[in-house]
Amino acid sequence: MSVELNRSLHGRQVRRSSDAVRPRRLSERPGDLPGPLFVHGGIAPTVLSALRFDPEAVSTHQHLTPDQLSGLVDQGVPLWVRIKGLGDPLLLAEVLRILQIPDDLHPVLLETPQRTRVDALGECLQVVTHRLHMGANGRVISEQVGVVLLPNLVLSVEEVPRPVSFPELTQWLEQLPESPARGHLDDIFFFLLDEVLDDVLPLLETLADHLDDLEEASLRRPSPRVLQRAYAIRATLRRIRTIIWPLRSQLIVLIRQGKRLLDREALRGFREVNTHVDVLFETTELLRHQCDGVTTSYMASISNRMNQVMKVLTIISSIFVPLTFIAGVYGMNFNPESSPWNMPELDARYGYPICLAVMFGLSVVQISWFWKRGWFQDWTGMR
Repeated sequence: MSVELNRSLHGRQVRRSSDAVRPRRLSERPGDLPGPLFVHGGIAPTVLSALRFDPEAVSTHQHLTPDQLSGLVDQGVPLWVRIKGLGDPLLLAEVLRILQIPDDLHPVLLETPQRTRVDALGECLQVVTHRLHMGANGRVISEQVGVVLLPNLVLSVEEVPRPVSFPELTQWLEQLPESPARGHLDDIFFFLLDEVLDDVLPLLETLADHLDDLEEASLRRPSPRVLQRAYAIRATLRRIRTIIWPLRSQLIVLIRQGKRLLDREALRGFREVNTHVDVLFETTELLRHQCDGVTTSYMASISNRMNQVMKVLTIISSIFVPLTFIAGVYGMNFNPESSPWNMPELDARYGYPICLAVMFGLSVVQISWFWKRGWFQDWTGMR
């Protein structure tokens, strides 16, 4: 059931369902906090910059104040506003007010960590996802990124400040012979999302290399640490899947709706993004199955080694059982003179060395027979 909201965005009425943009935070961040967040106590300081798309060229404005940003917005020139860091709530609220971002989208953009989502509110389109990369300690690092598209504005909100926001796209825009027009902002919106997703595939390739090493270690040197590492990678893949899966389904809905902010080229670009998401999702699933393969290899290797140990113990027992029998027979403490059954071997002069020789010969015969049967072959060795 939909509710009419008396909000105006660029002079248009906004209509949405009652919980369409309700914040949905993650119960657990998919990875460690980035280094800059540790340095600043969990929230990085806020830095504001913008790219202004004049008809002649693209100009960059660094370290803007709210008044300077308001002046740029009033000029009516297409802008790409970039917010890095969420440490100043008052500055963030002022910037979002100047850019006329709907109030319902503020918690989704500023509260971290949010679930991956795509929201459409009137003439405002928003995507919130996570930038993923591998840290120095071998664990995944997650950084929330929000991108908002308005008729004359693109806004990017990055949880972690970097020297340059989206360096590949920024460099490409600055080198263009002509500045992008207002109708090309949806393409920039698409490129921003695509650049965030481009970081996921190298991460999956790194995890695939780790799984290959673990699979070989599970056959050569199986240890509980191998199994624990495989479980850790599986948990990481499950968290990556929670980021990719919502984007996959919500992009399909966005493409079917055909928002007026997106022209045909932008819709074609979002179909490519959807294909990219499908590839990432399938790769994640394949790596999860490879984790199961590492576990299976580990269990099979441990079972083979246990069988090898049991085989060695069986061989030793088989050799010493007849020797124990012989030693037990001649070790009985009965007096041969008073016994009706005489044991002449007990009085033989060379009975002791003869008994040892018989026992030794019997052992040699058994070992030779076991060797020909292949019992001494190591079934756990790599070939």
